[in-house]
Amino acid sequence: MNPMIKNILAVLAGCILGSVVNMGIITVSGSIIPPPDGADVTTMEGLKASIHLFQPKHFIFPFLAHALGTFAGAFLAAIIATNHKIKFALGIGAFFLAGGIANILMLPSPLWFTILDLAGAYIPMSYLAGKLVTKKQ
Repeated sequence: MNPMIKNILAVLAGCILGSVVNMGIITVSGSIIPPPDGADVTTMEGLKASIHLFQPKHFIFPFLAHALGTFAGAFLAAIIATNHKIKFALGIGAFFLAGGIANILMLPSPLWFTILDLAGAYIPMSYLAGKLVTKKQ
């Protein structure tokens, strides 16, 4: 297969898998740690109106979704990419970091979570994924 096509597929597959993992974790999170009483988490407006009711435990799964989604996408992209595997993994991390920044701007969250999420869930996880793939090979 043409290396350029393979690298494009790596990016697409990484973005898709990362998004699926992210949404899968978010989807099941409410059944593991129920939202606060009276919180409507089905809409962005409901989340904005009830975010003040959230306790630290309610931010565990959003962080895991961001971190594990990024890791899964970056790992797959690094596996598929023909060269510069860590760069492709970091590219996936940058893609999800941009999404995280957009999410923070749309849905205000506590400062501690914003810092933890933006500093720990995206670039470090994508770098780890890239390093694991290059170590394996």
